[in-house]
Amino acid sequence: MAISTVAATREAAEAIERKLGPTRAPIGLVLGSGLGSLADRLENRRAIPYGEIPHFIASTVKGHAGELVAGHFQGHDVLVLSGRVHMYEGHSATRVALPIQVLGALGIDVLIVTNASGGVNPTFDPGDLMAISDHINLLGTSPLSGRNDARLGPRFLDMSVAYDEELRGLAKQAAARMGLTLREGVYAAVPGPSYETPAEIRMLQIIGADAVGMSTVPEVIAARHMGVRVLGLSCVANYAAGLAEGLLNHEEVATVAAAAADNMIDLLGRVVRELPDLAAHERRIWG
Repeated sequence: MAISTVAATREAAEAIERKLGPTRAPIGLVLGSGLGSLADRLENRRAIPYGEIPHFIASTVKGHAGELVAGHFQGHDVLVLSGRVHMYEGHSATRVALPIQVLGALGIDVLIVTNASGGVNPTFDPGDLMAISDHINLLGTSPLSGRNDARLGPRFLDMSVAYDEELRGLAKQAAARMGLTLREGVYAAVPGPSYETPAEIRMLQIIGADAVGMSTVPEVIAARHMGVRVLGLSCVANYAAGLAEGLLNHEEVATVAAAAADNMIDLLGRVVRELPDLAAHERRIWG
């Protein structure tokens, strides 16, 4: 018999606290490609590999460390998912989103999620950073599919405000102080792992996407289901198919993402520092 999401969340959260000690924190971060070095900057850093956490899955993608890190960053206690797993690695949206539900159980009220993406908007250049204003779910599924447990959130979730406008405003103000242009746009999530065809990119432009990637949306849905506010930041790592000469490959995408990492980490630090004082709390999703 399959274990319920609430039971899996509880087992994972309790295992983390047994290994790391008290880890309740009001802010969670998901670090995408090239951003793992931020986790090394935490004060009072304590880490646990995903493979040692019940129901977590170790990432198989280069550039994703695959560990949960607790510590102090820019004046706040934080929980960091250094690397993520993707549906294209053979996992369901429910399994991919479980770490976010565990962060919710450990008290986060704000989730900052990052990724690398392809630029669908022809005015975007590789290396640009984009605040996600909304998303288009083309994954064909949701982490909320199946039986709903009201202790996690409602059966039918309103996604009118998936990405928090106030948090996005903080990011834009922080970027302006850095002298950095922060793009803003809609992120489309596709299954991958193949990159899109030029025809698919033309379709994405028609339906309103500015960037495309293979992650993030299941995490955001799970966070909003639990009432967690979300800020999404994307590094545009390449021109999408058909918008530039040459072929796409993961090594080039990773190289651009790594080159933009310093700007992204600086921006994340400024945003976290400017967040109001938040108190971690325990979500009573079990008895």
